Amino acid sequence: MKSPLTPAQDAALVAAIRQAEVTTSGEIRVHLEDTCPTPEPLDRAAQVFAELGMHKTAQRNGVLFYLAWTSRQFALAGDVGINAAVPDDFWETTKEAVLSEFRRENYVAGLEHGIRQVGEQLQRYFPYDAATDVNELDDSISIGGDEPAPRP
Repeated sequence: MKSPLTPAQDAALVAAIRQAEVTTSGEIRVHLEDTCPTPEPLDRAAQVFAELGMHKTAQRNGVLFYLAWTSRQFALAGDVGINAAVPDDFWETTKEAVLSEFRRENYVAGLEHGIRQVGEQLQRYFPYDAATDVNELDDSISIGGDEPAPRP
């Protein structure tokens, strides 16, 4: 898949991820592909989450924003550490905030908004510790189909 993002949009999303991660040990990724190969986008997001090794963070605090661009399917996937910490309505509230922008065809703005919301929650439950924190996952936007791979 060729990225649907312009270089400026790509850079804006990576900057949003990095900004969100400044105050937290949590890790955020965005994955884009043309169409979702599974009936439910959350199932595909879980597959991509595993393929990208997002479950390998020390505190199990990774979050994946999954978007099948052409088929217009979206899902959020979070690791067990986050699921145990955030409020029950967190995922649905965040997803709705992103989708409200998507409905206006503001895809990058929707992702940026969601990334900020996730960063705020991660900061609350997984604060940054300068003595121990390392960037455990690549911040680049992954693009793919069956085998997700980071952008060159």
